[in-house]
Amino acid sequence: ERERERGKGSGAPPQRVAAMASGAEQGSFSFPSSSGISRRPVNPAKPGQGAPRPPPRGRGGPLALHPDIDPPPPPPRPAFQLLAFVLILFFAALQFLPATHFRDPSDPLRKWIPFASVPSSSRLSSSGAQDETQSETTTASSAEIERINIVSWVDCLDLRVLAVFINSTLSSSRVPEKMHFHFIISENEDEKLSYYKLKVLFPDTNLDIIGQKEIKDKTKITVPVSSMVRDIVPFVIPKVYPSLNRFIYVSPNTIMKGTVEELLEIKLAPYAVAAVEDCSKSLGSYVNIDVLNAIQRTAAKPWVSEKPYDGNACAPDLNVLLIDAKRLDKYLMDAFLWWNKVLDKGTSSDGGTSLSIILTLYGKYLKLSSTWKFVSKSLQADEEIKVLSYDGEMRACLENENKQKESSFGDVWRHYLPQKSEVILGH
Repeated sequence: ERERERGKGSGAPPQRVAAMASGAEQGSFSFPSSSGISRRPVNPAKPGQGAPRPPPRGRGGPLALHPDIDPPPPPPRPAFQLLAFVLILFFAALQFLPATHFRDPSDPLRKWIPFASVPSSSRLSSSGAQDETQSETTTASSAEIERINIVSWVDCLDLRVLAVFINSTLSSSRVPEKMHFHFIISENEDEKLSYYKLKVLFPDTNLDIIGQKEIKDKTKITVPVSSMVRDIVPFVIPKVYPSLNRFIYVSPNTIMKGTVEELLEIKLAPYAVAAVEDCSKSLGSYVNIDVLNAIQRTAAKPWVSEKPYDGNACAPDLNVLLIDAKRLDKYLMDAFLWWNKVLDKGTSSDGGTSLSIILTLYGKYLKLSSTWKFVSKSLQADEEIKVLSYDGEMRACLENENKQKESSFGDVWRHYLPQKSEVILGH
């Protein structure tokens, strides 16, 4: 009735007043507008459910309605951005570190094995567990070796001796396909013919035949005794062939029973040379030790020992050497020539190592195991020996060498002589 009275007072038509009254009874209303937009009921009633529910109310009245919009993200923090960038660089740098573990392909569990925990194969016995560890060592070390360079200085070329040396080295090697032999022969020999003869016997082996004249011309070695040239050559070869960074020097008249890869696994640092000690003659047997120590006190040279020389010191055996060319002393050649001039001594009477090279290497080489010592045929029964001297007849290039061949010869060399070598190589 009040709405009707309001309608009458406002002059609205009766139909409009009745519609407004009906909307008020249903809990919703609409206002006329020129655009025709009206508000939708908050809780419209569904068919068959009666009156709509009232809107939710809070403590102070109806709950406020918020728009469905996500809040803005928090501002970035520079410290966290810097930390993330540092972590990315750290993990990227880890990719350049050397490998520390490996996995054996034959292991079904594919466990990671650290390199440092694998013992050297030379210390393993014949037990089953140790044999398994030896195979792991072989897998790890062989993967790291890319090329094994073996160098020999050949004063008197005998292809049969070289064939025995090559075949014995390949037979005892774990990775014979990585062997690379470099033979430096006399300039009086036919390099090409020697190369092709050896290549027929060893078609899959890497071989180089080099003339000695090339080495002498490039290094300008001027010493009166040929044996002294042989002593100093292993240390000047890297000047002629810079690619030989790390190599093994072996006397050509050798039967190799040891695995040469074991030499490459040796850590030379801080030395540049590794050799076996030859204690058959001491330093005092080469020179008067009082004279030598007098030179030590007065000569201000970088290659002279800071401490007095020991007369009982052993000499290095130059038949088997491991050389790291990057660590060689830059004064090595100067030291050799200086000692040769000051002491005026060449080689020993029995053809051993020259005194000049003994003093040049004094206290400057790593001592190898005695099993790598070059031994004569009288000691070849020892199974631990890894380097034997050639026990067959050899070609004599000098007249005085015939006297050294009168003794009886052995038969070890025949086990390593390839078939048909006598026909191919000749004499």
